[in-house]
Amino acid sequence: MQRISSRAFVLASLVAGVAVGGALFASARAQSPQPTPPSPSKQAVENRKAAYTLIGNYFRYFGAVAKGTVPYDEAEATKRATRIAFLSGIVEDAFPEGSNVAEPDSKAKPDVWSNRADFDKKLKDFQAHAQALAETNAKEKAATDSLKTAIASLAQDCKGCHETYKAK
Repeated sequence: MQRISSRAFVLASLVAGVAVGGALFASARAQSPQPTPPSPSKQAVENRKAAYTLIGNYFRYFGAVAKGTVPYDEAEATKRATRIAFLSGIVEDAFPEGSNVAEPDSKAKPDVWSNRADFDKKLKDFQAHAQALAETNAKEKAATDSLKTAIASLAQDCKGCHETYKAK
């Protein structure tokens, strides 16, 4: 009869333990309910809420600059304007047809879809003004009247769309 060395015994025990643990994990995972992915409508609502939250957070700085309550900082303004312009392109995909079903977390009025041409025009204006803010900031590099005009134009886009298409 051949003797098994203690090293071999430990290694064999370790391999067996990992195999048993893996089998138990796989069994438990198979028995536990898998998370259901969100519906496309719910995903659209989550995406637009996330994008608009970020846009608002980045834009708040420009409102304070325009009011003179925060000093203009070129690096900060450039970062924020670039991100707003980028995010403005994302929201275009956040209102797909079919995402107007009753989602409790949505604040979009049904008018987004029933008056789609006007909504799309407002969205295009918002995107153009977001890009203009980034371009004006890159050119001016200061809280000039031109930058303040670009800030006001974008703020007006937000307000106009919210008044028409966002539920209170």
